[in-house]
Amino acid sequence: MPEDLEPSAEEQPTVGRVRVVYLGPVAPHWEVQLEEGPEGLLEAFRDRTLARLTLLPPHDPQYKRNRERVMRDAERERIEVTWDLGIPEEEAQAPA
Repeated sequence: MPEDLEPSAEEQPTVGRVRVVYLGPVAPHWEVQLEEGPEGLLEAFRDRTLARLTLLPPHDPQYKRNRERVMRDAERERIEVTWDLGIPEEEAQAPA
């Protein structure tokens, strides 16, 4: 199939939704809540997400890189991700 005829990830509908919640400064820092979609796919995504974020608070420099990896993974899997940091994102990304 020619490249220009293949639907991009943005044109395809999402297959599920998750919510990534920051629990606070005491580990574990994160919870991934499955909202809707195929359970097996979302559980595998949750496992990968927690592997990337578990020990990282939002102000850690590695958090930003790992969040981008989570978002690329979600895009590939066509999963909509909502982030709930409990604080404005500007504060979360500011150096401590």
